[in-house]
Amino acid sequence: MTQYLLSIYQPDGPVPDDEFLAPIMKELAIWNDELRAAGSWVFSAGLHPPETATVLRSSGEELLVTDGPFTEGKEHLGGFTVVDVADLDEAMEWARKLARILEPLSIEVRPFAH
Repeated sequence: MTQYLLSIYQPDGPVPDDEFLAPIMKELAIWNDELRAAGSWVFSAGLHPPETATVLRSSGEELLVTDGPFTEGKEHLGGFTVVDVADLDEAMEWARKLARILEPLSIEVRPFAH
């Protein structure tokens, strides 16, 4: 089995209203249940908005600490799921289902380095 990170990218800006999100969250819960039933779920989490981030960068003896996201952009990492599956094809199938639920958000599939 191989672990993959399914990263969910969302646009910067306010979170949609509950009435818009409720049916999406219901479908997402079903997807998570299916992933668990298949024995492929490892870990998942949503993240607070990017303005809650703190970035640290070391340069010699100096440590620069800044508030906010590492880069300015039009989208940010909003959440992720780690799956443990047989291969990239299986990871892509889970990602396809997730992308359909979260349309038009982007899902990045990336294997863990061992």
